[in-house]
Amino acid sequence: MSDTPKATLVTQLRALIAGTQKHTPNGNLTFDGTTYAATALVALLQKLIDDFTATDAAKASYQVALNTQSETKTQVHPVVLSYAQYLRSSYGNAPDTLGDYGLAPRKVPKPLTAAQLAARAAKAKATRAARGTKGPKAKAAIKGTVPTTETSTTPAPAAAPPAKQS
Repeated sequence: MSDTPKATLVTQLRALIAGTQKHTPNGNLTFDGTTYAATALVALLQKLIDDFTATDAAKASYQVALNTQSETKTQVHPVVLSYAQYLRSSYGNAPDTLGDYGLAPRKVPKPLTAAQLAARAAKAKATRAARGTKGPKAKAAIKGTVPTTETSTTPAPAAAPPAKQS
């Protein structure tokens, strides 16, 4: 029963109810060491069907609620970010005031030591060399060349000298 898909199980339960109501509507049924009145057995089976239906309705309602929450969050999130930014710009890094709003002051980055700055510069230089990137002045100094092809061996005629005007 646990491996059976829910739709198949509901169909089987409805068939069991229909068969019980048709063949033993008022009798008692004894199986697995327990005696059930037909009406009580039908009510028990119907309760499972009703629970499946209620679960499906609750799941659908939950999905609708999740979608509504997601849409609302999409609308409100930029407002919250702007409001937090406004509060931080209004109150600076005053931890008491910002704490009243549930905000923490922005962390000030720790200044780098001379060794860290030198390491950062060396890494940037090595990365630039590895990538072959150049600065704007080095790029401006690079000029392209057009390969020459020898298609014509006769020189073009020289232009006539300009005539003198008197």
